[in-house]
Amino acid sequence: MEIKTEELVKTVAKAADDKKALDIVVLDLAGISILSDYFVICSGKTDVQVKAIAKAIMDELEDEFDIELTRKEGMDQARWVLLDYSDVIVHIFHQEEREYYELERLWGDAKELDWQE
Repeated sequence: MEIKTEELVKTVAKAADDKKALDIVVLDLAGISILSDYFVICSGKTDVQVKAIAKAIMDELEDEFDIELTRKEGMDQARWVLLDYSDVIVHIFHQEEREYYELERLWGDAKELDWQE
């Protein structure tokens, strides 16, 4: 089964939204970065919520698309969890870390994708 990256991104964003993630942003990095085509950035208010968001995303992508992670970082501390699906990298921040690192500003040249369409 061929998976459309944009469909994958929207599934990630919706899974995060289902766990009440805050400020969900999808950045289109195609032509800007060799790391990935998309970043999905969101945040949670607590460590428990950050972990719940990450788990929901991993479960949804495995169930819906039968794909597994390339790499996972930060689950123990749950201050900044990174889920790497190659074409899509998910950043789930604790609110304070998101304000500190400002990834959206760092990737300011990227277009924002409306995931709620």
